[in-house]
Amino acid sequence: MISRDVVEAILRTLPRLTIGLVGDLFLDRYLHLVSGSEELSIETGLEAYQIERVRNSPGALGTVMNNLAALGVGLLVPVTAIGDDGHAYDLLREVRKLPVDPTNILCLPDRLTPTYTKPLRQDAAGKCRELNRLDVRTRGPLSAAATAEICRRVEEVFRTSDGLIVLDQLVDEDCGVVNSTVRGAVEELARQHPQKLVFVDSRRFLGRFAAGVLKGNRSEVQLASGESDAMRGAARLSQRTGRPAFCTAGDSGIIVARSGQEPQVVSGYPISGPIDIVGAGDAATSGVVAGLLSGASEVEAAALGNLVASITIQQLGTTGTATPEQVLAVATERPYRAGA
Repeated sequence: MISRDVVEAILRTLPRLTIGLVGDLFLDRYLHLVSGSEELSIETGLEAYQIERVRNSPGALGTVMNNLAALGVGLLVPVTAIGDDGHAYDLLREVRKLPVDPTNILCLPDRLTPTYTKPLRQDAAGKCRELNRLDVRTRGPLSAAATAEICRRVEEVFRTSDGLIVLDQLVDEDCGVVNSTVRGAVEELARQHPQKLVFVDSRRFLGRFAAGVLKGNRSEVQLASGESDAMRGAARLSQRTGRPAFCTAGDSGIIVARSGQEPQVVSGYPISGPIDIVGAGDAATSGVVAGLLSGASEVEAAALGNLVASITIQQLGTTGTATPEQVLAVATERPYRAGA
């Protein structure tokens, strides 16, 4: 079991940590439609959505940052590239509300700021329902000059941070910040400094990484490992890197694989009522990294990742976060037990 004392010790450590991050930083823009309103466009005859409130939040890499900030991490240092546009203005305004050093966020005039626009409509029961999402991003690679600058800054941030999180959000090869060149630079840092945490979460290209602590969900781990079973897949990834590997497995919890050992399932925290799983993987990443950098074991870190995710998925219509007070309350009420 992970005791309240262990959780408290982890939380006390977090304000002293500096965590570097590299990956795709998005703007999550929520558009709240006027309840009960339906106005048709004269020109098209289609419904013209009437917006009464706009809510912005950092997404993708920003979701991890939101969670780490809420847990109490002292300083976050992201390395990323966005556009030089209105979406970038709104995104940076939200980023600056966090304990973030924004000097390594490159604003490039030839890029669009990646943006998920999410219209929300309230139904008769008062529940918000998300309509068709609108995605804005540049569907092309970073320039060679921008890639070289990202690599240079990643090396600088890595040297001055306690650990590095790599988030590869996009499914189009070499169209995001973590392209093949940046991936190679990250792998070299992980090999040269095995004592420092390099935590890699990639939606499509986890199998291209040969160094660092790898993390994915079931389908991502199966794709990366070539195994049909997530337990065997996580074990294969751990064998490949010689480092632990983590696989989120929904309400079953998190699979922890360590080289030379049998994989272990760290059970999730049971919850009841409606849930919203958007951002659950990023919440788990935040908990796992916070635990590992605070000296927790891999199993304890996975338990913390489960705990944080169990809190965030109960926050509906938004990508939630977990505060230290919430984490301690859940740790006290629903202690974790390792699965078979």
